[in-house]
Amino acid sequence: MNDESTLHTGEDASAYVSAVEERAPANVALAGQGVGTPKPSRTTVAEAASSVLASKWLGIGVAAAALALPYLNSSTYVIQIAVDALIFIMLAVGLNIVVGFCGLLDLGYAAFFAIGAYTSGILTTKCGWPLIATLPVVVVAAVVGGLLIGGPTLRLRSDYLAIVTLGFGEIIRITANNLDFTGGPNGLYGIPDFGDVGLRADITLYWITAAVVCVAVLFSSRLGRGRTGRAWRFVREDEDAAEAMGIHTYKVKFAAYIAGAVFGGIAGMLFAAHQTAISPPSFNFLWSALILMAVVLGGMGSTPGVVLGALTISLLPELLRGAENWRYLIFGLLLIVVMVFRPQGLLPARTHEPGRRGSRAQGGAS
Repeated sequence: MNDESTLHTGEDASAYVSAVEERAPANVALAGQGVGTPKPSRTTVAEAASSVLASKWLGIGVAAAALALPYLNSSTYVIQIAVDALIFIMLAVGLNIVVGFCGLLDLGYAAFFAIGAYTSGILTTKCGWPLIATLPVVVVAAVVGGLLIGGPTLRLRSDYLAIVTLGFGEIIRITANNLDFTGGPNGLYGIPDFGDVGLRADITLYWITAAVVCVAVLFSSRLGRGRTGRAWRFVREDEDAAEAMGIHTYKVKFAAYIAGAVFGGIAGMLFAAHQTAISPPSFNFLWSALILMAVVLGGMGSTPGVVLGALTISLLPELLRGAENWRYLIFGLLLIVVMVFRPQGLLPARTHEPGRRGSRAQGGAS
């Protein structure tokens, strides 16, 4: 009797160990019952849908459709809304490097947006520079801004870092509001576009913005999958463990912050050319909150998800314009519904390295 009980217990234990070591989808049954493989469920469907949405061919198709938009509908309203959406995508992708890849909570990202816009606006309106010539200076100004705020504060973590970055964003806005060469409360106006190239000015700006944003999204995606991107993810998951494994966490976080600052500065330059006039209220805390909302809604750390989240945040209020005064209430309710039923985001990042899961399963089975 005791031998038979011991035999059954050993068989159940070996079945449990085999299921765990294989690391394949399995259910561990109660004592005395077999271990079975789960039936296909909605999880499989969700993973398939995520794979399709994350496909590079879908990304190429979306980029081609964006570049071809003026051929499909060249009305001024559509082009204006499309440029706004593209600039918002640029901002969301930049913040995703800081928040999604590296896990740094930044509530003052609009500061880099303002630095880029004001740098470009001052050089074009007061110094007579062509807009395209301001790009290197905008990048340098954004890097300097990142050095000033990131240098002394990136050793902070969590809520402390969020508070400091929030203060930095307000400092930039209030400073622009009180300086004469920034136009003070009135801001800057008469900011030129990219010049006459034989096309409508808004279509020229749209194509340039679309090309810049496509390159930025591709660069961000490649950066996140490279060696630096892996270091960012390790810091995001456990900074102490990453440092113990030899990663210089301060330098890694600093690189993420500078990269995000450059993205924000370039987006600010495009915004200034698009609006032709800027003022301090254009860069308030609401911008930082909306950009962070797009990152969380799309899926932190997922470049395709962040693009989808940015499109949702920027275009949904326009699609609900027919609801008049109710549109922002409907917009907020829809966001709540999405976050309740999809808390990980519309298109979350994959949690395993490509090609590793199969090898682990084979190693466990052997």
